[in-house]
Amino acid sequence: MSRIGKAPITVPSGVDVKVDGTTVTVKGKVGELSRTLPATMKIDLTDGVISVTRPNDEPDQRALHGLTRSLLNNMVIGCAEGFTKRLELIGTGYRVQQKGKALEVNVGYSHPIPVEPIGTNTLKADGQNFIDITGPSKEDVGEQAAQIRKVRKPNPYTGKGIKYSDEVIRRKAGKTAAGTGA
Repeated sequence: MSRIGKAPITVPSGVDVKVDGTTVTVKGKVGELSRTLPATMKIDLTDGVISVTRPNDEPDQRALHGLTRSLLNNMVIGCAEGFTKRLELIGTGYRVQQKGKALEVNVGYSHPIPVEPIGTNTLKADGQNFIDITGPSKEDVGEQAAQIRKVRKPNPYTGKGIKYSDEVIRRKAGKTAAGTGA
């Protein structure tokens, strides 16, 4: 059996889980998520514990077993606590401003880049150089962070750009004037 798939999910207090066939709905203080999971997986909710079982030992079913359990676990954690990603802007003149629910990012282009929230995400400018992305869906938070980072990826030579706050940029050596041999 899958080591991930066989682990039970404990539902914390304040989170309501409803299983309707293959559709699972999770409600919590942070938000509400609903997802249709693979029909072959059996999802059992008893006494605040969710367990996922698979019908057979086929390789595709083993893969779906762990995936289904991980998706359910992320839904429960997201509705109970939420997920957060933090981005950092590095560079002279690089800054971010809050514009209602959206953000306006200035990262060296001739115009500011508007950034709208995806789904139920919350975007917050922390000072001029940090962006906090918060939401109940791990997928949406990660997608939003990746889209914002893609506006100006970190440059390995100068270190300028938008990076995850815990990301380490490996710097490369630039050209040198000496040593050309001419």
